[in-house]
Amino acid sequence: MDLIKKTSSNQTIDPRIHCEHSQLVKVQAHINGFSLFPHLKTSRLLSGRHLSGYRGRGLNFEELRHYHIGDDIRNLDWKVTLRTGKPHVRSYTEEKDHNIILCVDQRSTMFFSSVNTMKSVVAAELASLCAWRVIKESDRVGLFLIKDDNTQWMSPKRSQADVLHYLKQLAFANQQLSAKTNSPHPISLSDALHELNRRKLKDSVIIIFSDWMNMNEKDTLLLKHLQKNNDVLSILISDPMEKSLDVSSTSKWVLSNGTHQINLDKKRDLVKVSQSLESHNQKRCDSLRHLMAMKGLPFMDVSTSGTHIAQFCHLLRSK
Repeated sequence: MDLIKKTSSNQTIDPRIHCEHSQLVKVQAHINGFSLFPHLKTSRLLSGRHLSGYRGRGLNFEELRHYHIGDDIRNLDWKVTLRTGKPHVRSYTEEKDHNIILCVDQRSTMFFSSVNTMKSVVAAELASLCAWRVIKESDRVGLFLIKDDNTQWMSPKRSQADVLHYLKQLAFANQQLSAKTNSPHPISLSDALHELNRRKLKDSVIIIFSDWMNMNEKDTLLLKHLQKNNDVLSILISDPMEKSLDVSSTSKWVLSNGTHQINLDKKRDLVKVSQSLESHNQKRCDSLRHLMAMKGLPFMDVSTSGTHIAQFCHLLRSK
């Protein structure tokens, strides 16, 4: 099957470079391969249907226990109290829906791959996969798009029609990326996280899909602030070339950021650059791994090899 598809305007689109709306709709065929919610439980806790930790006069009986000062006396179990001679209360789990926010990085740094699929496409497809899974669970899903020049917020909704609209916006943002993209005032990851914090989200599940390039201490502090009242799952989208270079090759390398370039024609220079990449990648992974461990959530690193959906499903099944 030819990978190149024709669009209605007779332009060709390669699904490894850009994604179409129809492509994001089709990923729902894979939603039975994983589950988000067993990994997203904190002390705050989210939903009765997903075993919420909220206790009170809810719908589902949870346990019978000794009375403690401050317990609602309406929950006293008089039969057990009279039989044992000590006050006992019934505790319940409260019925409450999940609120899922998908934060998708679609900035220029994501428009890169050295192997198969652009990081921006990987992020878009995995976010779409999660959106369809959330809808299947009858929970609400919202979208927070991070673009080069602004962010775009779409409130959590439960309907399939809203998800289809969100995916159109995601596909449009993805197709705006190109090697010529040059925003005069590009938004940093810190800017995006700050904007997300300003929304004062509570008791939500926030899933962030990004390459976390140039992650700094400010980003870490902003993520910790989000974690105070929410579950934050950070998905690292990485490319092999960003982790190290092939120093065994005798070929010359030319590296560029779109504005400047550097020629690496000596092996010692190539080794030095590769070591720097390895160090930066290790620091980035360690920071995210530590942040996820604080809430008992998995650290997830998905590559651009073209098997990202299978990788994602496997990581969530194996945790």
